[in-house]
Amino acid sequence: MTATLQTPTTRVINTLNREQANALVAYLNYKKYHWLTFGPLFRDLHLLFEEQGGEVFAMIDELAERSLMLDGKPIADPADYLPTATVKPSTGDLAVREMVEEAIATHDLIINEMHEDAAIANEVGDIGTADLYTRLVQVHQKHRWFLKELLKKGDQLVS
Repeated sequence: MTATLQTPTTRVINTLNREQANALVAYLNYKKYHWLTFGPLFRDLHLLFEEQGGEVFAMIDELAERSLMLDGKPIADPADYLPTATVKPSTGDLAVREMVEEAIATHDLIINEMHEDAAIANEVGDIGTADLYTRLVQVHQKHRWFLKELLKKGDQLVS
């Protein structure tokens, strides 16, 4: 069996496609949390999930356009998103605490992968993509911080 060699640009485009797929799945998870949140912090969580989801949604286009800038092809077929993503779609009925924990785990995964992806981009001399990952990882870190704060006190406001 012959292994297919990837060019440095192809390696970067593959990371961009994965992150584009991750952003869509994360966005859809956020919409689930937004619609199905409940309890004493309903209004705040409903709005927080909408705000953070919107910021993640905006990343989809940035990642796709970066692929195009590198003469690559972004994911365009809806059927290709789930097999490409490493973020898993949220399933089942969740308590609010589980929604928050799931969102935190998603951000942890994306942050770790973006660090690795930025290193790949730097390794091949693609500072534009490395810069994009550096900027986007900061958004994910801020989202994770806000979500983690909800769980800190243990005051049972988040079910």
